Amino acid sequence: MEFFRIHKTIPFMRHAVVLNIVSVVTFALAVFFLFHRGLHLSVEFTGGTVIEVAYEQSADIGKVRDAVTKLGYPEVQVQNYGTSRDVQIRLPAQKGMSSDQQSAQVMQALKSVDPSATQRGIEVVGPQVGEELTTNGLKALGMVVVGIMIYLAFRFEWKFALATVLANLHDVVIILGFFAFFQWEFSLAVLAAVLAVLGYSVNESVVIFDRIRENFRRYRKMTTTEIIDNAITSTISRTIITHGSTQLVVLSMFFFGGPTLHYFALALTIGICFGIYSSCFVAAAIAMWLGIKREDLVKGGPPKRDGESGDDPNAGAVV
Repeated sequence: MEFFRIHKTIPFMRHAVVLNIVSVVTFALAVFFLFHRGLHLSVEFTGGTVIEVAYEQSADIGKVRDAVTKLGYPEVQVQNYGTSRDVQIRLPAQKGMSSDQQSAQVMQALKSVDPSATQRGIEVVGPQVGEELTTNGLKALGMVVVGIMIYLAFRFEWKFALATVLANLHDVVIILGFFAFFQWEFSLAVLAAVLAVLGYSVNESVVIFDRIRENFRRYRKMTTTEIIDNAITSTISRTIITHGSTQLVVLSMFFFGGPTLHYFALALTIGICFGIYSSCFVAAAIAMWLGIKREDLVKGGPPKRDGESGDDPNAGAVV
């Protein structure tokens, strides 16, 4: 399905240097803010207290959040779990205050708003647990990157694998840079969004690389730059449909999903936007600079047919 078809190839690779200079500058700024400001980690990573509260009627999440915020917890996580009458509150650790003191303070504030509030349970997330989650999260990210490289090396060629991984790491670092610059809370949900963006960007890169391989087989007289430009141009319609429909779903989560899904959807939005950019312009340009050629993707070829002209740009095409 196509919304439109572009009949003239757009020379994207003519501007590859400028486009990648923008990427390098953005990447460098993201790294700077990561080291200068760092990530604002959530309770899952830093440790804290998780309080489970039950109400007789459906709980008003807004009022619960306001009551806890007034106690000095500006970015507290409040969400329903199980039923609409059950609420889970995640509090960051406070110096000089134990978990029991925190829960008592919070319950007093909640009972002043709704006397039916009762504490069902309390869970302490220690620094050791947070450290394990951080380590496991980094391991998951590393395994995804290695898996992507192995898959693409088998499917295409190592130059494409390296180009894709560099482009995807570019997306991940930029997402983290945004969270570091604005000091948005980085939670397990955001980590899940980052991993989802990795897979999403790989999908787009594979589509473009498949078209590049197909073009190498079809157009024997085209240069590598022309092959890449044609591949990106011919997949633009598909890219707009795929990313546009996905972004509509993400925006619905962003505007209507509440605070629980807010940063998850925000991370996905940043990743989708930069994923398009990196797949089309960064990954393809890196592959071009690594020296991809027809022989890397097309092993051998059919024998020349009788009467086949050597001047035919489609000579030797494999359909």
